[in-house]
Amino acid sequence: MKTLLDQQLRFQQNALNLLAHRQQMLASNIANADTPNYKARDMDFRAALQGALAQQAAPVQLAATQAAHIAAGPANPLERYTGYRTEQQSAVDGNTVNMDVERAAFAENALRYESSITFINGMLRSMNTAITGQ
Repeated sequence: MKTLLDQQLRFQQNALNLLAHRQQMLASNIANADTPNYKARDMDFRAALQGALAQQAAPVQLAATQAAHIAAGPANPLERYTGYRTEQQSAVDGNTVNMDVERAAFAENALRYESSITFINGMLRSMNTAITGQ
């Protein structure tokens, strides 16, 4: 039973981390709606979750050709799932943020995050009931 609970919680933990990262990205898009030449970004949540579950998110290792090279920190593994949104309507200042799209994506992402939290609470409540019998 512990293994099943661990698997479920690990899945939810990965999902919550990815949803939080996406929420920050969407908030950044909304905050930069008036910034000239800002390009709206989003991530492929499904691919990122599959990659996290398959533990394929190993950081890219850089080759050091000189002993004096500074070691690079681990690359953000989520960058491979992040891309620029396709432009819906061109703006004179080069900004690609469409506020309607961003608001809808932000609300959808917040709803997914909240549903994951609700699922975790229900699962833990069920485990508590099974253990205590109350």
